[in-house]
Amino acid sequence: MTKVLLVNGPNLNLLGRREPEVYGSETLEQTVQSLQKQAAQLSITLDHIQSNAEHELIDAIHQTKAELIIINPAAFTHTSVALRDALLGVNIPFIEIHLSNIHSREPFRQHSYFSDKAIGVICGFGSQGYTMALHAAAARLATA
Repeated sequence: MTKVLLVNGPNLNLLGRREPEVYGSETLEQTVQSLQKQAAQLSITLDHIQSNAEHELIDAIHQTKAELIIINPAAFTHTSVALRDALLGVNIPFIEIHLSNIHSREPFRQHSYFSDKAIGVICGFGSQGYTMALHAAAARLATA
């Protein structure tokens, strides 16, 4: 089976109760459970990590045997050169996702340290963006 690593950054553990008008009402656990079912149907093993600690995300990226990474860096999008460097260091293609449309938000949220290196960026579709990223990953891996 093909392996994909799903990385979720800080505060995403609060999904479902944190600003539902921006991030939706689905919890991260619900999103991940749904994705794991979809991944199995696509013959993909989906590993997942969520952490509020940057070093834990970096360690997971360094240690993964995944062929592709789906990452929602959350607030680290706008601040983490270290997380960017980890992704570049392992040389694994990645898809960047965001629940909200970061381009229509506050100016400081409109800059990403990841977008220029991602194979694609999905934003503004809520939790549906994860499904879109998974299907894009499956298509990419099928042609690799």
